[in-house]
Amino acid sequence: MSSRDRHGHRSRSYIAYGDAMSPRAMRRRPPRLKPLCHRPVTGKMATEVLDVTENSYDVVIVGAGIVGLATALMLTKRCPSCRLAVLEKERSVGRHQTGHNSGVIHAGLYYKPGSLKAKMCVEGGRRLIDFCDAHDIRYERCGKVVVATDESELAGLEELHGRGTANGVPGLRCITSGDLRDIEPHASGIAALYSPSTGIVDYGRVAEAMANDLRGRGVDLLTGHRVLAVRENDRGLMVRTEPAVLHTSYLINCGGLYSDVLARQMGVNSDVCIVPFRGEYYFLRPERQGLVRGLIYPVPDPDLPFLGVHFTRSIHGRVEAGPNAVLALAREGYTRSSLDAGELFQTLAYRGFWRLSRRYWRTGLDEFKRSCSKEIFAASLRRLVPEVQASDLMPGGAGVRAQAIDSTGKLLDDFVIAESSRAIHVLNAPSPGATASLAIGDHIAEIAAERFGLA
Repeated sequence: MSSRDRHGHRSRSYIAYGDAMSPRAMRRRPPRLKPLCHRPVTGKMATEVLDVTENSYDVVIVGAGIVGLATALMLTKRCPSCRLAVLEKERSVGRHQTGHNSGVIHAGLYYKPGSLKAKMCVEGGRRLIDFCDAHDIRYERCGKVVVATDESELAGLEELHGRGTANGVPGLRCITSGDLRDIEPHASGIAALYSPSTGIVDYGRVAEAMANDLRGRGVDLLTGHRVLAVRENDRGLMVRTEPAVLHTSYLINCGGLYSDVLARQMGVNSDVCIVPFRGEYYFLRPERQGLVRGLIYPVPDPDLPFLGVHFTRSIHGRVEAGPNAVLALAREGYTRSSLDAGELFQTLAYRGFWRLSRRYWRTGLDEFKRSCSKEIFAASLRRLVPEVQASDLMPGGAGVRAQAIDSTGKLLDDFVIAESSRAIHVLNAPSPGATASLAIGDHIAEIAAERFGLA
């Protein structure tokens, strides 16, 4: 699908398996969003922005999460002579979705064959393991079981088996309840799907290793550089950040929770809007961690991109239970009390959100109840491991998923990448985005090299 941006250049959006936007959908744009800066630049800061020495680059990547870092790494391999900078508003890399997830190396059994997710999860997982081996990063192939607890879930289990087989997931097999007890003695179900190649890793460490590689390759990794504005001029693009003004020929937007804001600021004509969903976790108490050996998942709702509450043994030995999926009141709303009135208004003013809400209000209500009640949360977990009690749960962390939806209220399940004249925008890269990061990065680098004529 192609259209023209505000500069008259052609832009394109890619959404997997024919889910491209129609011209009618393109006109149903979300409300105007505020700049990426959360406060005005005035006084001394304004002077500092204008007085610094300007820096010029061939490509600037916005966002030093694992997808942005992987994209930079792959771009240095394809175009070693390019002058490259990665901008990150936080003081260190991987502070948001990269550092707030369960650390699972997904095998690729959930995703529709032929989709970007399916292709990049399997390939990205192989590349991730190779990267960990090369950088002495600990990981573990602990395996995962997806458990059917009643007959109504058997068809879904069979669908997952078919998808995983088509996607080339190694060692995937259906197992009986007896086999399940051999693998996870405390789990309960009438049948299960076993994926021995699913693993765990610390994605924060992976991101740090990528950042160190980039510095060694001469890439400028500029933390504390919140993007305030991007403007096109006769030199290419001017990127204004809090401490500096940079010039670049091209830009790659890996802004995660704010990727749609930056894309729209740069004139991308898309009705995709990021809606933040907070996922809350509990930890099993140390004396109860023996209830879980590896990863225990439910059969997911096929209409939703969320996998349901599950058990995950982390690479550091703790067992996490969760997450749920509740609307966050801020794009970086990691706690129930986190509120950004402007960002909440943007969500509530978007017609796609209300269409989504009308369709899934019962599911949303159930998730809210689970968020407010540890007893209800524990009851959900007992479907998988009947011995779990609310007293076994300790408060854990939370993450925020940057979930893209369109104006029809559809939750976009596959990766979404849009192009404009001088930029590429990653508008949706949820789970398994971390697993697939090196494959996503290589895909984006290939597009950039071709579109921008990089060498």
